[in-house]
Amino acid sequence: MTPEVRRAHVTRACDLFNAGEYWLAHEALETVWRSIIRDGDEAPARVWQGLIQAAAALLHQRRENAHGVAVVGRSALEKLAGPQRADVEIETVRFREQLARALAGDAAPPRLELRVAHGGLRTDDGQG
Repeated sequence: MTPEVRRAHVTRACDLFNAGEYWLAHEALETVWRSIIRDGDEAPARVWQGLIQAAAALLHQRRENAHGVAVVGRSALEKLAGPQRADVEIETVRFREQLARALAGDAAPPRLELRVAHGGLRTDDGQG
C-alpha cells in the first residue's frame, strides 16, 4: 500500500469512527492492518488491531451487548497500552484513556485523531 493510499484509508477511518460509524471504521482500519500484517510489522499491527477492536467494542456498547464490550474492550485496551508508536499515525495514548472511560460508561466515546509530523494532532478544523 502506498503512503498516499494508506493516508486516505486512515483519514477515512478517523472520519467514520468520529461520526459513530464504527462498523465502517472497523473495515477501513482493517484494510490498513492487513497491509501491515503482509509487511510483517508485528508491533504496529498489534496497535492497529487494538484500534479495530475499539471500534467493535463501541459497536457492542451501542447494541447493549455487555459481554462483547467486556471481552473486545479489554483486548483493545491491552493492545493499545504503552507509549505512542512513531509508526502509527493515530494518537493512541489519550485515545486509550478516553476509551477506557467510555467503555466503563463514564464518558462519551473517544475520537480518533491523526498525528501530524511534529507530533501534534489534526483537529476537525485542520489545525494541529
